[in-house]
Amino acid sequence: MSQTAQSFDQMTRWIRVRSEPDARFVEFDFAIGHPDLFVELVLPKDAFVQFCKHNKVVHMDEAMARQVDEDMVKWRFGEKGQR
Repeated sequence: MSQTAQSFDQMTRWIRVRSEPDARFVEFDFAIGHPDLFVELVLPKDAFVQFCKHNKVVHMDEAMARQVDEDMVKWRFGEKGQR
């Protein structure tokens, strides 16, 4: 059962926007390959658009964002979905 390993350049780049739509700066989470392992970034809107184009990002949908949040709770508090 061998999986074909992806090169770094082939890995999916995920984003999750955290800021309000009319905010001056875009606050977002950025992950490569694994949506639950991310960094938090802040960019001006124009730079954010360029960043997304350059990285060919995929926006997390609600289900994926919920799953990432539940996983974070599990790691912080020891039980899935409970604080």
